[in-house]
Amino acid sequence: MSRNKPEDYVKQERFQAEMIEKELRLQTLRTEFTFNPLRKVHILPDKPMSRRAAEVKVDPKILEVYIRAEKEPNKKYPHPMTESQEVGWIPAPLVRKPLHA
Repeated sequence: MSRNKPEDYVKQERFQAEMIEKELRLQTLRTEFTFNPLRKVHILPDKPMSRRAAEVKVDPKILEVYIRAEKEPNKKYPHPMTESQEVGWIPAPLVRKPLHA
């Protein structure tokens, strides 16, 4: 505090209580785990000379989320999500080529 102004402890306490109240109100607990679809997930194998048996238990829910994150957008969603996806959403040609051409 400044030397010229007297310290107001009540005001400081009220300010601190408001800040803590605001933090608690805005604080959220994230319980759902998802992969970042923009980043590749690299799974590293064990060392070649390790004697440990490969006992890997994978949660099917996490495996499903991982497989979905690796899919192309037109296989994930029924409709394009952005304007850029609308351009190449249907990769097959819309008009067939004539057979006698």
